Amino acid sequence: MLRMARGHRPSQQGRKTDATTQAINTMNFEIVEGDLLEQNVEVIVNAWNRNIIPWWLLLPQGVSGAIKRRGGTGPFKEVGKQGAIPLGGAVLTSAGKLPFKGIIHVAGINLLWMASENSIRNSVRNAVLLAHEKGFKSMAIPLIGAGSGSFNQDKSKAILTDELQRLDVPLHVKLVVFKK
Repeated sequence: MLRMARGHRPSQQGRKTDATTQAINTMNFEIVEGDLLEQNVEVIVNAWNRNIIPWWLLLPQGVSGAIKRRGGTGPFKEVGKQGAIPLGGAVLTSAGKLPFKGIIHVAGINLLWMASENSIRNSVRNAVLLAHEKGFKSMAIPLIGAGSGSFNQDKSKAILTDELQRLDVPLHVKLVVFKK
């Protein structure tokens, strides 16, 4: 397991500062291999679509398929009621029968079922900010766009890692690379 944590940032002049002026980055994350649904976190992220086509017309695959099989259709009925999601947007639902406090669904792919660097960056940023806004302390996120979005897995991981490093939110994030 590769662990990446962020702590104190040095002051811009490289000199010592007192506690009131020192910037602290509270985000930390780790990259793990495994099953997203097996992570010990409060909330998970589902790489979803723009939510324009009714969920029941789709055959959910990947993360969405696993959520439907193990967690039931409840979260998908809830997300369906929220209407269209802007590309890169994020919405929260219950976790259905899964042991999490919620599922954050992100619109990581466009209407042509393709992901882009922009949709991946916006999805992870909006998911993290929504998790923080709702008071969650930990989340697990898959490689957005690397499944149905046809985006290169290594590039997706690099984009997600870069975007997570830019965020300063008191949240523990597990970036989960799927492995059976």
